[in-house]
Amino acid sequence: MAIVKVIEVIATSEKGWEDAARNGVKEAGKTVKNIKSAWVSDQKMIIKNNEIAEYRVILKISFEIG
Repeated sequence: MAIVKVIEVIATSEKGWEDAARNGVKEAGKTVKNIKSAWVSDQKMIIKNNEIAEYRVILKISFEIG
C-alpha cells in the first residue's frame, strides 16, 4: 500500500496559467521526490496599471512517501 501526501504550492508566471503551473511543479521537484500528480485548485491574476502583471496558481501536489 502506498502512502501519498498532498502539499499546497503557490506559483507565478508573467506568461500564463500553464507556465505558472509548470513553474510550480518544477520548483517543488527540487526538494520533493516521487511527485505523482498535481492539480490547480485556484487561479488569480495580479493587475498593475490595468494590465495583467502576473498569473498565479495554487497547486495541490501529491507525492508518494515511505
